[in-house]
Amino acid sequence: MRNVVLGFLGTKLDMGKKRRWKPTLSLATHPNVQIDRLEILHDQRFNRLAHQVKREIEEASPDTEVLLQTLDLKDPWDFQEVYGKLFDFARSYGFDEDRERYYVHLTTGTHVAQICWFLLTESRHIPARLVQTGPPGPDEDTPKFDIIDLDLSRYNALQQRFDQLSREYSDQLKGGIETRNPAYNALIDRIELVASNSDEPVLLLGETGTGKTELAERIYNLKLDRRRVKGRMVHVNCATLNGPDALAALFGQRRSYQGQAGSERSGLLREADGGVLFLDEVDELGPHAQSILLHAIETGRFYPLGSDHEVSSRFQIIAGANRDLRALAATGQFRPDLLARLNMWSFRLPPLRDRREDVAANLGYELARSERTLGTQVGFNAEAREKYLRFATNPATLWPGNFRDFSGSVRRLCTLAPRGRITRAMVAEEIETLLTDWSASNANRDAQLLQETMGAAAEDIDPFDVVQLAQVIRVCRQSSSLSAAGRTLFAVSRERRKTQNDADRLRKYLQKFGLEWDGLTAPAVG
Repeated sequence: MRNVVLGFLGTKLDMGKKRRWKPTLSLATHPNVQIDRLEILHDQRFNRLAHQVKREIEEASPDTEVLLQTLDLKDPWDFQEVYGKLFDFARSYGFDEDRERYYVHLTTGTHVAQICWFLLTESRHIPARLVQTGPPGPDEDTPKFDIIDLDLSRYNALQQRFDQLSREYSDQLKGGIETRNPAYNALIDRIELVASNSDEPVLLLGETGTGKTELAERIYNLKLDRRRVKGRMVHVNCATLNGPDALAALFGQRRSYQGQAGSERSGLLREADGGVLFLDEVDELGPHAQSILLHAIETGRFYPLGSDHEVSSRFQIIAGANRDLRALAATGQFRPDLLARLNMWSFRLPPLRDRREDVAANLGYELARSERTLGTQVGFNAEAREKYLRFATNPATLWPGNFRDFSGSVRRLCTLAPRGRITRAMVAEEIETLLTDWSASNANRDAQLLQETMGAAAEDIDPFDVVQLAQVIRVCRQSSSLSAAGRTLFAVSRERRKTQNDADRLRKYLQKFGLEWDGLTAPAVG
């Protein structure tokens, strides 16, 4: 096979007759390498030098065919231009790997050109090996000639190190919890990529208590580790920004504003300069604040209250919301342009009821956190742990407050545990406390749900049936089919039945109240 080398003309190294070492000439005349064809890429401005180098090679190595290829570059340090020109050159070249073996000479050309050569060969747009040459050492006669191996399969340890680092970043976002839920793990992996490579806003959506605040803090710490930010994270609870003080808290206030002496404030946006601004419950932000905030995010500049001069602050945005921002935008409660700016990367955190396989791991995390807070070791008796996990993972346990309810529950158990041991009786009492709290808070919501679903017919439902029927309706609305809803609702009793026709059981239950599966997806008007 013929050896073919592609390379740039060395506009400085290949110039002059008195140079001891010229890379292109040295390559063609190297005693240990046979070069059958050498193709030299050059700018038209260096046409004279290119022909001079060609004559020198033809005189020194008559068996080497020298071809000059014109590649004009306005700026050889412009990555986009250099890569684009080399990419077009590679596509039109017509490589014949059955007859020729190709090499790319890295020694000549700018550093940008060398990077582009590497990318094109590593991606196989140019089916070649990389060659690096150099002058001989003080006591050597033969110039250096090294082939760079791009076979990354030989560097498994290096690849494993990168993979391990990526896992560490994902574990950091999960707080070190060994989560098993596939959807949640995939979500965290995607967030890790975005947080590590993008400075655009991140929008965290989900029900209250799903962990948006903690995840925002972990994203910030990851960005800090990856050196994407230098400043601190400023937490803004938008639900508390009401009244005339809201704008001053966000954007700052001059001392002379409205004659309030001694009331000058820097503002939360200024404090976030160089760091991250976390807009918690951004769906609660007022219309006027939304407008000014949009301008500040897009330009990095804003006017403090009472000031005639803009101030600047560059920060990255993480926003959290409990409600559907698109629905709010459709009704005029949230600016569509602000939503478009915040929605570059949006992630919806699943509720605890959809992550039941992660309950045990989160229980261990909460126990460890309580131990740090209380300063004493706390643990479950075996039967108590089994009882608590059975309750926590039961499909009938919806955890309306999600991880906030779960964390509070574990903390209560740890605080009240005698000698650091949580007993079965304590678990039973805690379960009763949770059910009582949820029942009180859900009573009005259950009645409202039946009213929305059944209209005036809801008034004929006995109080005894309200809670159960409301739970059935919720599960039906969350399920993809009648059978899936039945499997959730009858998860315990179905194991004791000889036949497990969950769909038929659920259909008959709904018919008792005049309901059909197809009618549960949209509220009735009564």
